[in-house]
Amino acid sequence: MPPAASPPTTLSPSASLNYGGDAAGLICGYLLGANTVPREVDSAQAAQWLAGLQAGADLQGQFLWLHFNLSQTQAVRWMERHADLPEAFFDALRDRSFSTRIERDDDTLIAVLNDAHFDFAFEPSDIATLWTSVAPHLMVTGRTRPLRSVDALRTAVRSGNAPCSSVALLAELMRTQASGLVNIVRGVTQRIDDVEDALLAGRLDHKRARLGVLRRLLVRLQRLLAPEPAALFRLLQHPPAWMGADDAQELRDSTEEFSVVLRDMQGLQERIKLLQEEIAASVQEANSRSLFVLTVVTVLALPINILAGLFGMNVGGVPLADNGHGFWIIVAVVAAFTAVAGWLALRGARDQ
Repeated sequence: MPPAASPPTTLSPSASLNYGGDAAGLICGYLLGANTVPREVDSAQAAQWLAGLQAGADLQGQFLWLHFNLSQTQAVRWMERHADLPEAFFDALRDRSFSTRIERDDDTLIAVLNDAHFDFAFEPSDIATLWTSVAPHLMVTGRTRPLRSVDALRTAVRSGNAPCSSVALLAELMRTQASGLVNIVRGVTQRIDDVEDALLAGRLDHKRARLGVLRRLLVRLQRLLAPEPAALFRLLQHPPAWMGADDAQELRDSTEEFSVVLRDMQGLQERIKLLQEEIAASVQEANSRSLFVLTVVTVLALPINILAGLFGMNVGGVPLADNGHGFWIIVAVVAAFTAVAGWLALRGARDQ
């Protein structure tokens, strides 16, 4: 049994942490609580606090949030050594499961969330995963690439706007993520409006291919971000005993915000699909016009090509060879046949 640690309230603010993580892979850590000013901690202080937690120290309503850079190999080892997390969390890390879900493992919540990169550039590949473990006094998050929602939550916590429980912190993370998705939807909508304006003005150029990229982005976001309904329903129907009714309601509200954003994404996908169909129809119509012009030119050139081929043969008996007006007679014949061929071609176009 490890020796009892000093109360968590004695932790002093840590120095500025490296954005990529310290030696243990810890990007940031905060000691939070209902009646506690948020305090930033490093990996050594977090290990001390967790030792006190396991020893049964008086937590005074506090909980710890630790955010790790999983690209560093020491991160998982540190969590296994100090955090006492459930095996289901480490299984999710090893399996690299990317589907968004929130599940219950005994008294711990295991969440897999997907979010946009910090340097999101509206590309389908700019999506990464956040693995989360939530217990009454400990919330652990881990990622391999910087994420927008976590950075926004970190800024809010640092400024003093911190939830009072670990579940409320998870709900706030999901709301922050939903807000980021709203901004992404607005950006996609603006790009679709630009393509639509270009289509109406007849100036598509290279913007046609952009619709395909935006549609793939929305499909990927919807596929990765849509929570698994069955797992979420089971969680909300049978939450852990330590989760209060207010926390469960906050979690339910945050998932409903997700649902609203996902419906907006689905509407944008339908809009992009209609624009792609309209563009395809416009391209097909332009190709049909080009083919018609080519056909008319071929038909108009047909009489002169035939006569030129016939009169160009080096054989005897070529008609009008000795006639002084032979050239003009042939020109008149070619003009007459060309006029008839043009009339037939244009009449066929008007009948369509």
